[in-house]
Amino acid sequence: MRRFRLALAVVLAAACSCTGRDRAREAAPRYRNPDLSAVERANDLVRRMTVAEKISQTMTAAPAIPRLGVPAYEWWSEALHGVARAGKATVFPQSIALAATFDDPLIKRVATAISDEGRAKFNEAQARGERGRYHGLTFFSPNINIFRDPRWGRGHETFGEDPLLTTRMGIAFITGLQGDNPHYWKTIATAKHFAVHSGPEVDRHTFDPHVSAHDLADTYLPHFEAAVRHGRVASVMAAYNAVNGEACAASPTLLDETLRKRWGFLGYVVGDCGAVDDIWRHHKLASGPAEAAAKALRAGTDLDCGTAYKNLDVALARGLITEADLDRAVVRLFAARFRLGLFDPPERLPWSRLGADTIESPAHLVLAREVAERSIVLLDNRAGLLPLGPSIKRLAVVGPMADDLPVLLANYHGIPTHPVKLLDGVREAADARGVIVDYAPGARLVETSPARIAAAVAAAREADAVIAFVGLDPRLEGEEHGERFNPGGDRLDLDIPAAQRELVEAVLATGKPVIAVLTGGSALAVPWLAARAAAIVYAWYPGAEGGHAVAEVLFGDVNPAGRLPITIYRSAADLPPFASYDMRGRTYRYFDGEPLYGFGHGLSYTTFRYSGLGAIGGQFAAISVEVQNTGTRAGDEVVQVYVVPRNPPAYAPRRWLAGFSRIALAAGEKRRIKISMAANALTMVDEKGARQPLDGDVEISVGGRQPGRDGRYPDDTAGVTTTLKLGR
Repeated sequence: MRRFRLALAVVLAAACSCTGRDRAREAAPRYRNPDLSAVERANDLVRRMTVAEKISQTMTAAPAIPRLGVPAYEWWSEALHGVARAGKATVFPQSIALAATFDDPLIKRVATAISDEGRAKFNEAQARGERGRYHGLTFFSPNINIFRDPRWGRGHETFGEDPLLTTRMGIAFITGLQGDNPHYWKTIATAKHFAVHSGPEVDRHTFDPHVSAHDLADTYLPHFEAAVRHGRVASVMAAYNAVNGEACAASPTLLDETLRKRWGFLGYVVGDCGAVDDIWRHHKLASGPAEAAAKALRAGTDLDCGTAYKNLDVALARGLITEADLDRAVVRLFAARFRLGLFDPPERLPWSRLGADTIESPAHLVLAREVAERSIVLLDNRAGLLPLGPSIKRLAVVGPMADDLPVLLANYHGIPTHPVKLLDGVREAADARGVIVDYAPGARLVETSPARIAAAVAAAREADAVIAFVGLDPRLEGEEHGERFNPGGDRLDLDIPAAQRELVEAVLATGKPVIAVLTGGSALAVPWLAARAAAIVYAWYPGAEGGHAVAEVLFGDVNPAGRLPITIYRSAADLPPFASYDMRGRTYRYFDGEPLYGFGHGLSYTTFRYSGLGAIGGQFAAISVEVQNTGTRAGDEVVQVYVVPRNPPAYAPRRWLAGFSRIALAAGEKRRIKISMAANALTMVDEKGARQPLDGDVEISVGGRQPGRDGRYPDDTAGVTTTLKLGR
């Protein structure tokens, strides 16, 4: 009996305790209940706020609301290729280099590492009481605009010129940043700049491209749609420019009809920094800041990275918006903050314990090195000089990029503790092999002198081979109001700077074999170099471990397999006017000329053979092909699938990437692989912007590069092709 009474007492005590907790929970505001959905909590919180408090939350520097327990939050943070502008961080290769890996699982690993560091830095900032810019979890990355013209200074922030490659890299990056927790976002990714944004930089605040329905549906929007539907991106940034007469930040067509109604976007939209002010200042589509703010808010821009939304009270008083318009935006913003766990006990969040040891950790530096290695593209190796062998006893290293720090970091970067410059990497690898290295820069970024060139020539004459590190750094291609060397941001020439070309010409004239290592993030039109150099390597902006990665490729510790995510043209004269957004004549998909190096191009230190192309599923839902490494060393191959219609209409692309897979094969290994085709691979966008099934003869071409103009390869070492007869 006594035992029964004790048991009953325990049960009653537990019941009272539970009831007490339940009552306390019921008494607390619903927005404090972490078991409710983010939207429920946001609605409850916003209904308790005054109009002034709501307006204060619609700008990136959102102040605290102490009476409601709402802390201050700064929405603007950056993480383009590592946590940026917030001190120490792992600096991964620039986005264009990430795309050159053609390896989306690898890119997801990169973004996961970035989000680890983002959470760690956030935790540390919170502990210090820092809530300012660049200390948040809402990242204005990735940039998924199509790199339609190599003159655009910000093109290296993108994943290249192809919609499918951009889609897959973008989804990998977004999902890596946001994580896979069912209840919380690890960080928030922002797909930018929506939409039709790719220069000229100097006109970005005023530009209003009139874009055809075909080009919108075929080139400018598919990857944004995929980011929403498949990447579940939490945020989208509206661009500075206008499109077809509507400012992007106040476009009902883009933000309401397309983004939300057609694609089902449920997150929040942020205007690029100052874009809402541009509506009245530059586009002249509103009479002043109040009307501009009203137009943007009604269209669907929830957050203003600028000052225009300070005028929402005026807009409300004038009847330009309703309080319901304001509530809609603020609920979306707080739903995001609740999904980040910013109001919940730390023990509920899987990332609360991430701290200083996560930031630039040894594992992240190893990953940065791996990505840089996998991004490097061997453009030419006609003399067979690479990889450097035991016959090389003395090397001359020339060129200003060898000892340049900005060339590692690109833009929107963190601060690496021990960056490995390109020269440092070569010296370390050479020392390990007993190879002597003589360094004579020969030129600065955009200038040289007879004395500098003479020193470089003297070093070359004493060497067995020359490595020329030349090209661009972010001072020559970037954003409007950028560096003093190029304040406009866009490139004025597709060649390397004249001073560097003079240096390389002088070194080539010695007759010594020259290996040109190009740096930059865009097409470098160097036919003069391609005709004379022993080998050409594109190293991009390779991140903090770039020196190690480049040296490993040059000395053969790593077999290169990067591929161009862009077309390298022979000259800017091959391109339509920069300010034209008509896609005809642009990118490999529409270009009818002969490029210097095509999209998807990249060589290896081994060789491959293709055979046995077949279809899996109806209408080539996937392809199956045998790939054999026919060389003497292991290597990666990027297997690319292209669709090449026989007689496309004048407005349509000539070919397009339909699938790809990066595979590793041992020497002599032969493997049958399967590659899924893009869902829309056998369709074409018509002039009205609608996708239609292909009709007529179509080549399905599979290989390590693009096929010829007829959709075929010269031999099975390059690829294999089959013809489909469709619509008959």
